[in-house]
Amino acid sequence: MSRIYMDHAATTPVRSEVLDAMLPYFNPEFGNASSVYSWGRSAHQALDVARDKVAQLLAAEANEIIFTSGGSEGANLAIKGVAWAYQNKGKHLITSAIEHHAVLDTVLWLKKQGFEVTVLPVDEEGMVSPAQVADALRPDTILVSIMHANNEVGTIQPIAEIGAIVREHGAFFHTDAVQTAGVLELNVQELNVDLLSLSAHKLYGPKGVGALYCRKGVRLEPLIHGGAQERRRRAGTENVAGIVGLARALELAREEQEAENERLTKLRDRLLEGLQQIPYTKVNGSLTHRLPNNVNVCFQYIEGESMLLNLDLKGIAASSGSACTSGSLDPSHVLLAMGLTHEIAHGSLRLTLGRSTTEADIDFVLQEVPVIVERLRQMSPLFQG
Repeated sequence: MSRIYMDHAATTPVRSEVLDAMLPYFNPEFGNASSVYSWGRSAHQALDVARDKVAQLLAAEANEIIFTSGGSEGANLAIKGVAWAYQNKGKHLITSAIEHHAVLDTVLWLKKQGFEVTVLPVDEEGMVSPAQVADALRPDTILVSIMHANNEVGTIQPIAEIGAIVREHGAFFHTDAVQTAGVLELNVQELNVDLLSLSAHKLYGPKGVGALYCRKGVRLEPLIHGGAQERRRRAGTENVAGIVGLARALELAREEQEAENERLTKLRDRLLEGLQQIPYTKVNGSLTHRLPNNVNVCFQYIEGESMLLNLDLKGIAASSGSACTSGSLDPSHVLLAMGLTHEIAHGSLRLTLGRSTTEADIDFVLQEVPVIVERLRQMSPLFQG
């Protein structure tokens, strides 16, 4: 049985070119980048090269890049770091209802520490309104965090417009770019962001490494103390091999971005068109402002977990929402925020395409999904078809 991977928003395989770049820094160039002898100097040089490369790809400066363990740590460092550093200026934070839990849980934790939080609603496409951001800003607002594109439904937010509003107000602006790094243009100057977090394993790099862009002049209170690494903003011996892999993965993704996005968009649209032929099917997210690899639909009268198990039996890997909440039986908070009922949201299916996706894969999925949906509906006491 062939295996078809349709969950690239959850994670991606490490590219061979990325692994080749990483291997020397496991052995023989295994040194600690803080050591003064040759092994350490070699590791430190590799960090410098990777930092320069990531900074260049983001239109940033090298000293504005902080290497982290991934997207969750990057979001935590950006939000908690700014909140703690500027709490004497104000204690009001703004975010949206469809953020990844790395952002939502962080701001809700800060709320328990005495900060005030405004969670903005979204429209039926999962879009955040810049006007609502402007209306929510207060004199004591210190930080706004809005994701670049949603990990579940693929809706791309008007980040540059929101960033301009936040900057004029005088607050700081963070965006979670975990789903857009290597997919969309990430020019931090044009996006008007002060902080931007990303993760390597979403763009064919290794797990356990990411980066946080922090604009020069923005103070951060560290989450981790104990060393002078990352200009005293993130203590701990650097993951040199992982950081080298992150830089190489981002570099490759940017080189191939235009051609790959065009290819994936065609496959995505073909998949969307085919799935919409199934009765009682709803497409979630924007059709115009959407990531090129994202398909998210709801099939009424069925339960998403049953769909995933049946797809897995056919060798198709998919999800019903964020990989970070896959163990939960609750419906997606993103879909609920977009106005879907619990019953419909429970029947969601997310298919995210990638470098390995072919036309034959799309054909096979479109062959199997209608059969599975029909079988599950016949088993449902709610279905009257």
